[in-house]
Amino acid sequence: MLILSLDTKKCMNALLLQHAFDSFLFLEAEITTFNTYHIDGRLHKNFYRQQTNEEIVIPERQYALWAEQREFCFSVIKGKRTPLNFRFIFSLSAPNIAKLLEKEQLSFTPSDVQGLYLNFKYDVETLTCTTGTSMHLFTLDKSLENAWDKMVQRIFTKYEIPFEHLA
Repeated sequence: MLILSLDTKKCMNALLLQHAFDSFLFLEAEITTFNTYHIDGRLHKNFYRQQTNEEIVIPERQYALWAEQREFCFSVIKGKRTPLNFRFIFSLSAPNIAKLLEKEQLSFTPSDVQGLYLNFKYDVETLTCTTGTSMHLFTLDKSLENAWDKMVQRIFTKYEIPFEHLA
């Protein structure tokens, strides 16, 4: 697990205006401005079945992609005043978990991994990101956690988001 302090302006630009995190699953958000908005990223499959005049395409995944929620979250946040706080919880998608396991030549299978998470938290003037790893099995092997932490740091470096290690 990593806790990183992020450059707020550059990270918010990458989160809300660029495609940096679009391929991540969007699990949930809470944004506090003049109201508090709670957003659950779970997809409701029945919503897609209601469309009768169009070809029905029901996503296989359980959660929305950040790309599908980014503009809405931006519309809640933008304005003359910064939000009082927010938190976003993302997860690496199953295909990308499989790619990470293969690239790093780890002994785990994709079905062993429950999730690889990014937790963004903004409070007053501080933006942090905490990484998380959850497994379907008990293991003392930290190789996946270490690989995920390194991947996250590479993502921030790629999108020129300065960070500082807090833990």
